[in-house]
Amino acid sequence: MPFIETEDRTSIHFTDWGNAEGMPVVFTHAWGVHKGMWDNLLPEFLDAGFRCVAYDRRGHGRSDIAELRCDLDTLADDLSALLDALDLRDVLLVGHSLGGAEAVRYLSRQGSARVAGLVLSAPSAPMLAQSSANPAGIPLEAVDMMRQLVRTDIGAMLDSWRPEDFFGTTRAISATLVDSIRRQMVDTPVPVMLATLETNMGVDLTAELPDVVLPTLIIQGDADINNPLDLTGRRCAELIPNASLTVLPGAGHGLYLSEAEAYAEAITSFAASL
Repeated sequence: MPFIETEDRTSIHFTDWGNAEGMPVVFTHAWGVHKGMWDNLLPEFLDAGFRCVAYDRRGHGRSDIAELRCDLDTLADDLSALLDALDLRDVLLVGHSLGGAEAVRYLSRQGSARVAGLVLSAPSAPMLAQSSANPAGIPLEAVDMMRQLVRTDIGAMLDSWRPEDFFGTTRAISATLVDSIRRQMVDTPVPVMLATLETNMGVDLTAELPDVVLPTLIIQGDADINNPLDLTGRRCAELIPNASLTVLPGAGHGLYLSEAEAYAEAITSFAASL
């Protein structure tokens, strides 16, 4: 299994599939899961001739964690370490949820020399939690309840999780795939889940998004309960100068599975435009 090592000696596991001469697409995953969230989607990109690189965030999947550092700067620097180690250029970055925030922070810290385009998929941006600057955000009471459920019994949280709330109602997802997502979250160490929850809910990229000069596709469902469209995707589209927004009707936060064909088509068409 391929790994790269970061400056703090954390081993990051990745997979590298497809045409070595094709445009590299680097996938960053959502909170709580690992790169396996992309597995069912990858054949669409491989068939289209792309080179597909997906990796496990530190502390997730097969990646280890040298110390409990899961702030957004550290996570963005891990992405940078991967791109540098593989010497990837003209990359299409595809980040879902927290992965989208990581991609934006990477661009803020490292610039766009290696990147040709950005896809923000149901992003955790500009900011999620309610505050005086974000009055329509997720109430702090709801964040605290989630924090307590992760800490005391994440299984109880997942038992109450309804697939139709996550995926929307356009297409039923098999119980096996739903269970695989639950399994990824249960298998992620609780301290890592808590640390990345704080990162996800504490993000504020309002000042950084206007500096994203790359062509950017924002793709999201209008039934997204986790990261509501009006709070995240629409605001990102307003703040990023060269952004386009694709809204998939009836799709939830898990649109990468429920709307896999339309999702892949939108991203591959965007890649072709680059």
